[in-house]
Amino acid sequence: MEKLRWEEDWRVSDGKLQIVGARVQGSGAGMDPPEGAVFDNGWWRYTPKVGPQEVLVLAASGATGDGWLLCSSEGCLTLGEDAEATVMLRACDPALSR
Repeated sequence: MEKLRWEEDWRVSDGKLQIVGARVQGSGAGMDPPEGAVFDNGWWRYTPKVGPQEVLVLAASGATGDGWLLCSSEGCLTLGEDAEATVMLRACDPALSR
């Protein structure tokens, strides 16, 4: 199985999730960079044309093996390690999470 690293950067804006950048290390197996992507230091970098999202759904097929790694300035957390475990992310009020 071919494994290519794929990363996305999101921010919370007006109570919604907004993708602000993405990158894939290499190409192949359905991970080809989109038109307009720029190759920089081993990564294809681009900005997806997707509007703000109320919910981000991460589906775990079991084919990825490792689940999803969610990182913030406070550290990283692995989500969706179990096959078929759907993870739903939503913006929240930071004051409520402390």
